[in-house]
Amino acid sequence: MAPSKKSKKNVENMNSRLKLVMKSGKAILGYKASTKALRKGKAKMILIASNCPPLRKSEVEYLAMLAKTQVHHYSGDNTDLGTACGKFFNCSVLSIIDGGDSDILSSKE
Repeated sequence: MAPSKKSKKNVENMNSRLKLVMKSGKAILGYKASTKALRKGKAKMILIASNCPPLRKSEVEYLAMLAKTQVHHYSGDNTDLGTACGKFFNCSVLSIIDGGDSDILSSKE
């Protein structure tokens, strides 16, 4: 019971940070736009949904490694990631350009 409670708290913590980023910072949703931001070196952090296809996930991770960008594997699926951003659609990859008031870029979970 304790591990699931802890993981649920981490998910809620990440969701609240994401909401703050969407409100005060700058984020790009989507695989295509995120890879462009990685290639240009603008992305500071990448979030990948749990049900992202393996080939796409490995490509994003490789580009992030080349760009020296943080990668966070979001515990929810693409529907949860889209909902956490306040959107009514799915999102498998999200890149954060500017953290805004959120401490999402400095935290390591």
